[in-house]
Amino acid sequence: MYRAVLLDVYGTLMQDDDAYVMEVASLVAGLAGVSPAAVAAEWSSRIWAMADEAHGDNFRSLADLNVSSLAETATHFRVRVDAATVCRRQMEFWRSAPLFPDSLPFLAALDVPVCLVSDADRETLEAALAHHGISVAAVVTSADARAYKPRAEPFRMALRHLGLTAGDVIHVGDSAVSDVGGAGELGIATAFLSRDGRALPPSLTATHVIGTLTALPTDG
Repeated sequence: MYRAVLLDVYGTLMQDDDAYVMEVASLVAGLAGVSPAAVAAEWSSRIWAMADEAHGDNFRSLADLNVSSLAETATHFRVRVDAATVCRRQMEFWRSAPLFPDSLPFLAALDVPVCLVSDADRETLEAALAHHGISVAAVVTSADARAYKPRAEPFRMALRHLGLTAGDVIHVGDSAVSDVGGAGELGIATAFLSRDGRALPPSLTATHVIGTLTALPTDG
């Protein structure tokens, strides 16, 4: 029996910003004469490369990384945009992202503490939780840990908040690398949430693969 659940937020509990990413990518693509998919892929590659370097004294907020990586992406495609303005609707979405239909039933059914472990900025995530009236035992953001998943710092901070060890908890998330890879590296049981049927890469193994949150086994 797991004594607590660690839970990713965007893409797991709340819907991700895919539509807004493509909206921004389409704008840049139209200026550059390339496909929106190419812009989105370049932007994603750059923001997560920046996140890999943003830890400890070099930590930067997700909002900062989002805008900076878009500006670099536009430069890569030899166009200019006001990245902060272009990203505004996307980052406003983060503050009130819709819940998945199974999120509230899942939280209501749990009889163990939940600690959210998110790469979101603290103020943004607090706004989203308040919007939905969600309260949990603990919340760890990238800003709190001064690091982004899959680094160990966010997961270790979550365990400290709960007063538990890696063997006591399970981490649930929709990212193969950030969630399954990061938590699994510390010996934390993992549940890969694959709402769309995506498979894990051969290099990663999850304790469970589930299609909905409510399918999570909590008995270990």
